[in-house]
Amino acid sequence: MSPLRTASTWSAEADPHSPAPQGRGHGIRPTGGNNGPARAAMMLGVIGLSTSIVFIGGLLGCIGLILGIVALTTAERTGIGRGKALTGVVTSAIAIVVSVLVAVFFVWYANKTQECYRPDSFQQYTQCVHQQFTGN
Repeated sequence: MSPLRTASTWSAEADPHSPAPQGRGHGIRPTGGNNGPARAAMMLGVIGLSTSIVFIGGLLGCIGLILGIVALTTAERTGIGRGKALTGVVTSAIAIVVSVLVAVFFVWYANKTQECYRPDSFQQYTQCVHQQFTGN
């Protein structure tokens, strides 16, 4: 028995058949790296999609789409956050489309019921709108 042993010599002597360490992090999944724009794009896309009926979603969708494209290019380089970035791009694009469709519908509805905006009561308004759509 040697009088002075270090931890490295003791572990090497304990199992002579064990493989030597192969560098930092061997066998461990890398923990570093986080694609922040991907997470932001995904959140903006989901929030934009849920608020696209009130037009805010279109703006959030535009920001989310830009961040999602940036995150996709970052994910190609680093390999981190591709799923979140893709989710952000898709949901943001859908939020923009839904917001545009809602805006077109509101413009069409306002144009169709333009003559009904001067009623004295809500009942007259609903009757006028009904007449505009049915042609009676």
